[in-house]
Amino acid sequence: RENSSENILSSANRLLLHEGRLMLAESTRLLDVYLFLFDDFLLITKIKRNKKKYGGPDTSLIPVFPSLTPELQSFIREGGLCTVLDQPIPLDRLIVKNIEPV
Repeated sequence: RENSSENILSSANRLLLHEGRLMLAESTRLLDVYLFLFDDFLLITKIKRNKKKYGGPDTSLIPVFPSLTPELQSFIREGGLCTVLDQPIPLDRLIVKNIEPV
């Protein structure tokens, strides 16, 4: 979908502080997500795994950037991808709380 804010992720001044997998509790189910914590917002992406083992594009030809974590690099090479789950959450509107494990 075309969006007027398509350059939201391309700021030259933005820093990636941390990234990693997480299980997100969404009402009655758990969702496998990959988080990107930038210095100005949190981006939550949904992990999609490639269900086809054969017949897809040659994943060895997909460029992988050295700045990505090894976990994310191998995930991409296996045909997985991350799609944005919702709008980025600005850090000035984010509250982080410790909760007890379920």
